[in-house]
Parts: sequence; structure tokens; C-alpha cells
Amino acid sequence: MTNKSDDAAPQSTRLSLVPRADTVGSLLRDDAVVRAARRSSPADSALLNDAVRDAIRLQEEVGLDVITDGEVRRVSWAQTPRFVDAFTTIAAGAGLGPLNWRGATQGRYGAPDSGSSPPPRYPAVIRRVSTAPRLGDMTAEYSFLARYARARTKFTLPAPSYHRRYWSATHSVAAYSSCEEYLTEVRDYLRSVVDRLVALGCDQIQLDAPNYGSLCDPDTRAAMIAGGRDPDGELSFDAALDSSLFDGVTGVTTALHVCRGNGPAGAWHSAGGYGAISAALFPNLTMDRLLLEYDSDRAGGFEPLRDVRESTVVVLGLLTTKSPRLEYEGDVLARISEAAQHKSLTELALSTQCGFASIPVANPITPAEQRAKLDLVVRLAHQVWR
Repeated sequence: MTNKSDDAAPQSTRLSLVPRADTVGSLLRDDAVVRAARRSSPADSALLNDAVRDAIRLQEEVGLDVITDGEVRRVSWAQTPRFVDAFTTIAAGAGLGPLNWRGATQGRYGAPDSGSSPPPRYPAVIRRVSTAPRLGDMTAEYSFLARYARARTKFTLPAPSYHRRYWSATHSVAAYSSCEEYLTEVRDYLRSVVDRLVALGCDQIQLDAPNYGSLCDPDTRAAMIAGGRDPDGELSFDAALDSSLFDGVTGVTTALHVCRGNGPAGAWHSAGGYGAISAALFPNLTMDRLLLEYDSDRAGGFEPLRDVRESTVVVLGLLTTKSPRLEYEGDVLARISEAAQHKSLTELALSTQCGFASIPVANPITPAEQRAKLDLVVRLAHQVWR
């Protein structure tokens, strides 16, 4: 799918309109903003409005080609206040077990010698999404962003397939005959969100899907098989499900981010290259943009880019949000050149590997370091593609 305004333009013009300096979603928030995102008083709303305007100003000042609202209103990347209640119960320990979190720099989920407890199990869906209480309009986030932004904007959503993590073969069968029935109903609800976004004029929508990143990890795949699951079968169903979210939608640039884990203090959950999923996943995702994390050797090489559809732009997440260290320009440029051996340079773009604060516990980066990384994304993207 392409933006309607681009359809009749010459190819050279369309390529010049492709966003090259991208961002994944979340930006750093201070403790007061995190607390306000959990509540709904007038004072909290005013604080969150100011935080969104600050996020807009930052992204526009550094010159990103497409911006978000920083996801500052969300409890975490996938949750507006009470969002999870539409899909799950908050019964502790009812759903899937925690992911294999590793690499945190301090105190949470895999920090060396931290002594901290492991993350909790996911909650489990126990009622039909179609009968759950409707939440506040998710698109209100976008309405505010569009009102104040001058740059091109996008809205981020958890992919329908992500919600597989809330399925329990023990607890969820009272509401659904199968996980696939449940996921299809999630897709239908999210389609109603997409339709409202389009009506508001949103022309870029990004899905976030850490579930695909998990399937790159051989340890995770082995655990799934040991638990009686079929990783390859799930992958096939999920790729078709996520693509079908946009069936019949026109005038919108569609995107999907394959996350490899962005937990507390820089933690991650998936090692292993994209070659484990690329042949089955990449050709079957009918997205305009595919955001891939390539900030560490855990992601493997660029060879899997050959499996991406010819018309899909790959956004290379080459700058890490997990460390304050600013990448060397020459190293990033060399990596872009390496990727271009497997995917045409005209179908590549640049971003950080993930957001800066996917959950309330932000990555170990200061606001100044965050800005420096976004500045570098813009500077190098404009150097390579303009």
C-alpha cells in the first residue's frame, strides 16, 4: 500500500518522499509523566499534553522525517490506560510464562547479580474481546499529535499477532474455541481503530511485533516446541493475520517493527539472526515498511533482507537505545553499505533499533544522549539518501 498522494508521481519523486530518518516510537519520560499516564485527573491530562508537545518539538527540531507522540500517554508501548483490560484479565500467573530476558544493566530482568525476581507471567484472556467494556478511544492520542505536529506523523499499535501472548490453553478456552479465533477477534477490534485513524487523516500506521523477534531465538523456539506449540505454524498464521489488518485500506503507509526485546534497563529477550524466520515471514508481510533491529551481533547478518518483498522498504535499526554510547558515523555508514548488498539502497532507511522507553523503566540513556542518537539518525540518513 502506498500513500495516495504518491501514486501518480514519477518513481524518482516517490523515492524522494520515502521517510529515510525514522523513529520507532517511545521517548524518555520523567517519573511525573509515568505516574500521570496511569491516572486520569485534569492535572494529569495537562501534564501529558505538555509532554507530548515536548516530544513533538524534540523530533521536529532534530529533523526526523516521520514522528510519533513519544508514546508518553501509554503505561507501556502496547497499553493506553486500561488497554489490556479489553483483551485480558489481570489474574496473576494465568497466561504464558515470562520471556527469556537478559542483558539488563541494573536491577531488573537479567541484570548481573541483581538478585531481583524474574518477570511475572502474562495475564490470560478469559472473555471475548467483542464483549469487553470499550475503552477510551485509542485514536485520541493521534488526534492530539496531528493537531500540534508540522512533520509527518505516524501512529503505533501492537500487532494483532502480539496478543497470542495472552492465550492460555487452560484458562482461555472458556471464551474461545481456539487461539486463532481469539486473535481474529483482536484483529477485528484493531481494524476498527485503523478505520478511525484513517478517518482522522493518519497516513502512516506501524504495528509492533516482538513475538516475531522471539521466534529468532533458538532457546525460545525449543521451549515452545517442548510445550506442545508449533512455531512455524504460528508464524504462518500470524503473518497472514497481521497483513489482513489493512485489507482494503488505501492512502496509508503501513509498517511493522520486529522487536527483539526492549525491557527494563536495556534488557532484551531474543538472540539469533532473522534467517530463522525470514523465508516464512518477510515475503508474507504485505507492509510498505519493515523496521528491523540491527544494533548488535545478536541479530546476525543482512542476508535475510533478500527475503523481503521487493516493494517493501527496510528501516535499519542500527543505533541502539540500550546504551548511551553514540555510534561512530563511519561504522553506521559501513553497515548501510553492507545491507545494500542484499537490498537496494533505494529501499532502505535508518532509525534507532527500538524506542527509548517502551515501559515505565526507561533504558539507561539521558535526554541529551537520546537527542544525540536522533540527531545522528537524521544526519546520516540525509547524507546517504539526499
